[in-house]
Amino acid sequence: MPKMKTHRGAAKRVKVTGSGRLKRGTYVKKAVKLKRRRGRQFDVDPANASAVRKQLGI
Repeated sequence: MPKMKTHRGAAKRVKVTGSGRLKRGTYVKKAVKLKRRRGRQFDVDPANASAVRKQLGI
C-alpha cells in the first residue's frame, strides 16, 4: 500500500498544536488591516475538523 500524501494547501494553512487541536490563520482574501488586527490563530470549526484531519493525514 502506498503512503498517504498530505494535502499541501491544507498543510500551509492549518497547524496542529501539541494537544492535537487544529489552528488556522487568516489568509489571502482578507484586507491587510483586518489580518493585522486579527493576528492570532483560530480553531478549525468542529464540522470541518474531520475533513481537515484526513487532508493532513492525521
